[in-house]
Amino acid sequence: MKRIFPILIISFAIFSMSACTNQKADLKNGVWRATLKTALGAEIPFNFEVLDSAGKKHFDIINGKERFRVDEVTIKEDSVYIQMPLFDSEIKAVFEGNNLVGKWIKHLATEDVAMIFKAQPDESWRFFKTNVTTEKNISGRWSASFISTDKKDTTVAVGEFQQNSNKLTGTFLTSTGDYRFLEGTVSDNKLYLSCFDGSNAYLFTAKLQNDSTLVEGTFYSGFSSVEKWSAKRDEHALLPDAYSLTALKAGSSSIDFNFPDLNGKKVSLSDNKFKDKVVIVQFFGSWCPNCMDETAYLAPFYKKYQDKGVEIVGLAYERSTDFNVAKKNVERLKNRFDVTYDLLITGYSNDKIEVAKSLPMLNNFVAFPTVMIIGKDGKVRKIHTGFAGPGTGNYYTEFVSEFEETIKTLIAENN
Repeated sequence: MKRIFPILIISFAIFSMSACTNQKADLKNGVWRATLKTALGAEIPFNFEVLDSAGKKHFDIINGKERFRVDEVTIKEDSVYIQMPLFDSEIKAVFEGNNLVGKWIKHLATEDVAMIFKAQPDESWRFFKTNVTTEKNISGRWSASFISTDKKDTTVAVGEFQQNSNKLTGTFLTSTGDYRFLEGTVSDNKLYLSCFDGSNAYLFTAKLQNDSTLVEGTFYSGFSSVEKWSAKRDEHALLPDAYSLTALKAGSSSIDFNFPDLNGKKVSLSDNKFKDKVVIVQFFGSWCPNCMDETAYLAPFYKKYQDKGVEIVGLAYERSTDFNVAKKNVERLKNRFDVTYDLLITGYSNDKIEVAKSLPMLNNFVAFPTVMIIGKDGKVRKIHTGFAGPGTGNYYTEFVSEFEETIKTLIAENN
């Protein structure tokens, strides 16, 4: 997604995993309610389910239709350690009775960021145990505007919501990505939505002025980012064409690079494996949730089209430029989605300026993820910025249909 929200780097004592009591841990199966606390004291709620599998505990983080599996759960005495499968983050907590109390820790390039984490078992509610009924229904498409605290940054977005009684699901799309699966409620003429996926923690609130207007919106992202937003119902709301945002410099029609794969072997588009092939170049990072959604799509897509003359190569722009650190994080993504196409460690960071440095023929680079489509003649045909994932409903299915039609057309071309 296009925005990397500012987050307050805070210092804290390393959270102790040693036992502070002689209590025996009992991580109850079933649905839990958890919260993460922001710098302003707002609580971002989410739910997860604890299950047993082959004698081990695992979590399913719940956001709308998504169940995000977390397999690395370690219990020792009164402490619980939860390693997120992607995004280089973790939860460290201890038991207080049946509850969990601790921190969600997100590892950045040089420092860590932490938010207070609390969780209670046998609680499936998200915002309110008892919802107040409302006559308003906000299902449909909305034109939204997000404004930064300093009012210098305005982002246009499209909201897509589905309301069933008081339950609300949906997402916001921007020109460079979406906020993935959001879940919440409409209660007492107010909107509440949240999401936690191991990388981002989001909370959206707003007042329903009437059936077609949302006002006094507040968007909390991570520990310290806060923005204001509002929206109008608009079934015809559109975003800029995703193929119009990123381009090559004038006079350039192709690209090349020479980066190592996960085994250290250098890979270039001039290699024989790419000759006379339709090539998709994926610009991604293991830290990026929209990149995760895109990889989840491209991995089976590649298996379907590889024998038809299609190759994919992923260029990883990680938070760390250390090869081994980057490799470890990219391997998690590779294993998670059974990626069989080449994933290369560029050695450049996830700064957009760094991406442009790595490929000087790029005129600009707007956001992660981005995919570049190259014809069998080696010329760049299209560049698609962002990714509308499965949480966007029809946007996702329309992208898949259009993308695959483009690839089929290029496969049929003669050099």
